[in-house]
Amino acid sequence: MLPKTQQSARQSRVRRCKAMKKILTTPISYEQIKDLHIGDTVYLTGYISTCRDSGHRRVVKEGILPTKISLKEGAIFHAGPIVGKDENGKQYMVSVGPTTSRRMESAEAEFIEKTGVRLVVGKGGMMEKTAEACKKFGAIHCAFPGGCAVVAAQSVEELVDVEWVEDFGMPEALWIMKVKEFGPLIVSIDTEGNNLFENNKKIFQERFDKLV
Repeated sequence: MLPKTQQSARQSRVRRCKAMKKILTTPISYEQIKDLHIGDTVYLTGYISTCRDSGHRRVVKEGILPTKISLKEGAIFHAGPIVGKDENGKQYMVSVGPTTSRRMESAEAEFIEKTGVRLVVGKGGMMEKTAEACKKFGAIHCAFPGGCAVVAAQSVEELVDVEWVEDFGMPEALWIMKVKEFGPLIVSIDTEGNNLFENNKKIFQERFDKLV
């Protein structure tokens, strides 16, 4: 057991960390995200909808927006969940792991423009077109750690509704979730268009070039 002085110091550090914890809440105003920078860690409380390839195509190619949730100043999660039912037939989130965000790169910029979404979450980073859209329309992309699907599901307080499940099936449907302190989410593209993953690639290449 730690001495009392060390226990007190550790408790103080925990309190400071909790006080510094950045939590975004839906609806997400520009004010909430404008001062975030790449590499920052945030959490989300409120509502978020899963949205993968099929959902992006429907919005961008067909011009059809979801009706059960407004994505304006909202949040989406590039994810294919597993949803179960309890003994009363109520649906609940079993696991919800992130999908590689670059799969949506060709559609994301237009998706952001058409929906007004503020927060895009997925695995890994995204590229130039998405970064430009984040800067132009006031949005951010955040990376959620891969391999943490069950941890993500534990942040889901309620499965509120589902859209397009008859058309797309479970993984591609839009599952609308109420979450509390969903994260950690690492800002990979900020509202200035800075791109964490692309910056890291450049730094790596510069260091590599010096070695060869």
